[in-house]
Amino acid sequence: MSQPGRVDKQSAYILHTQPYRETSLLLEVLTRDHGRFSLVARGARRPRSDLRGVLLPFQPLTLSWFGKGELRTLHGADWDGGVRPLTGLPLVCGFYLNELMMKLTARDDPEPRAFSVYDSAVRDLAVQSSLAPVLRRYELKLAQVLGYAPSLARDSHGADVAADRHYLCRDAALPEPDDHPELALIGRVARLSGAALLAIDADDYSDPAVRGQARQLSRVWLGALLGEEPLASRELLQAIQSLSD
Repeated sequence: MSQPGRVDKQSAYILHTQPYRETSLLLEVLTRDHGRFSLVARGARRPRSDLRGVLLPFQPLTLSWFGKGELRTLHGADWDGGVRPLTGLPLVCGFYLNELMMKLTARDDPEPRAFSVYDSAVRDLAVQSSLAPVLRRYELKLAQVLGYAPSLARDSHGADVAADRHYLCRDAALPEPDDHPELALIGRVARLSGAALLAIDADDYSDPAVRGQARQLSRVWLGALLGEEPLASRELLQAIQSLSD
């Protein structure tokens, strides 16, 4: 007899772990087709458990589980190809990826595109020497695929964004043409060039100026979504904000 709610061989990442009862682990997982939810890995903390060396963060996994409630039960885990372990600042950035994913997604709300954005960011952190483009791409793409932010190729009047103009970006609204770029900005708003908006929309962060403007845009979008204290750790926020290249 099959177990109720059984799912086999699902692509997944572990976002958070914590001890559960005497020998188990409580996992917060992000899966490709089932979204984010909690799993209990029974006996995973036992010295001879086969799961001890598998249930690692920032590693692509294939997970199998059963159950339909808020807490499901893991019954299988395998690596799905190796990714170089994150250390140093890339590891801090990885924690940022996880925290942002947990804050912006709802439980049991499948969004394969969000999984793809996360998967790409983890793999890039493991190999890229410049981390800022990885973070900007992750922040902006995640906000877009979750429906919190618009495309950047058209403005608030429905016209194509022009490379030679400037635009104001407020919260998660379409860019507004800015006919007075000499005026100071007030409130939660970023001023971006049309060229930068088009580059960001095309996923091109090769220009340092584009990366700087993308950072301003991500601050506006995430500020609107997360409020004044978006991150639990002040040190983590400072580490992310210190990236300028």
